[in-house]
Amino acid sequence: MIKIAKKTFELQSKQIFNLSNNLTDDFNKILKAIFNSNGKVIVSGMGKSGIIGKKIAATFASTGTPSFFLHPAEAYHGDLGMIEKDDILILLSNSGETDEVLKIIPFLKNQKNTIFSITGNPSSTLAKNSDCHLNIHVSQEGCPLNLAPMSSTTATLVMGDAIAVALMKMKSFKDKDFAQFHPGGSLGRRLLTRVKDVMHNKNLPICSLSDNIKDIIKIISSSRFGLSIVMEQSTIMGIITDGDIRRAMDDEVNFFQFSANDLLTKNPKTISLDAKLTDAQELMTQSKINSLLVLEKNKLVGIIQIYDLGL
Repeated sequence: MIKIAKKTFELQSKQIFNLSNNLTDDFNKILKAIFNSNGKVIVSGMGKSGIIGKKIAATFASTGTPSFFLHPAEAYHGDLGMIEKDDILILLSNSGETDEVLKIIPFLKNQKNTIFSITGNPSSTLAKNSDCHLNIHVSQEGCPLNLAPMSSTTATLVMGDAIAVALMKMKSFKDKDFAQFHPGGSLGRRLLTRVKDVMHNKNLPICSLSDNIKDIIKIISSSRFGLSIVMEQSTIMGIITDGDIRRAMDDEVNFFQFSANDLLTKNPKTISLDAKLTDAQELMTQSKINSLLVLEKNKLVGIIQIYDLGL
């Protein structure tokens, strides 16, 4: 069974890789038209192509291109009223001969909508009646009978993703833009929330260079941050973590003679008050730490920990 799965992966990967050989200047024309359009991008397809179309439309909408999916059969029975003159249609059909899709073309041409199509047959009726066409022809479906749409639907999806990615580049679409369309859940929280919104700024665990080991342990234990910040005259000298304490215990002879000056780690990692949670997450991950000191104009104002990010 694992061999079958691997063969399926290999087969579909090969079909996707071959898509690059099918690209023509129509791809550039489609991008320019969508980029310069004042309308929406409406994606439509029937059956499995329709399922893929819903995903493509959702990807467009979430990456800065207003879009929605329109079921071709529903369109033919009244939903054509959802299409405005400035809208661009992307019609999906592997064969290019899907009856429900072809039926809405006369209306689109009469209203002078721009029609783009994605099919596996450049000579099909749909391709010939489109302003631009993208060829997603595959030589073999993943289905062992070569009947069920598998490679072809994957190819359609990837072509839609390629359009979306190119548009993001053209629009200089950033993570802050992405966050505007994803305000819910942990993703929106990390993208929109700032360090200052979740940091701890009260009863910070601060000690001085001369504090002894007993005092430091009390400060770390009472604060529950797992660390103490070593300060002298409002200047951060370093930090001492509970890990530093444990390592110092190996020196049983001198352990109780240690002061903060003996244990601190200089130049601790810090982050700005207005930084995003995603920035804090990236810095902690790269540095393999779970806490950052929060600064405002080079002054200590708080602590943020990995547990505060809502991961």
